Amino acid sequence: MIQPRWAYQLGVLHTALDQLDALHQQWLHTRDGLPADARCGTPAFDDALAEHHAEAWSYLDDWATHGPALGEINAAARHAPSPLAPAPVPAVSPAPGPTAAVRR
Repeated sequence: MIQPRWAYQLGVLHTALDQLDALHQQWLHTRDGLPADARCGTPAFDDALAEHHAEAWSYLDDWATHGPALGEINAAARHAPSPLAPAPVPAVSPAPGPTAAVRR
């Protein structure tokens, strides 16, 4: 059964994904702009990465909150009758009655 909240949840997930993509691109730009000696584990790198994670947190929380709707939608779609699939044909069983013996 379709839930009215799914449209809202899909909108939140779409927006969050767009924001996470933008933040990732921003992180790549920031990372590439760090001095050559600013490697993972150095204060400059770790501070920039911590800032990136802090900015992404709310969008990741949106996914944690509304992401299960994707599973619900998938389950509903798998159980819904499809207008593209032909209607199931009932199995025909042979009529009861005497059977003829077969000679070999």
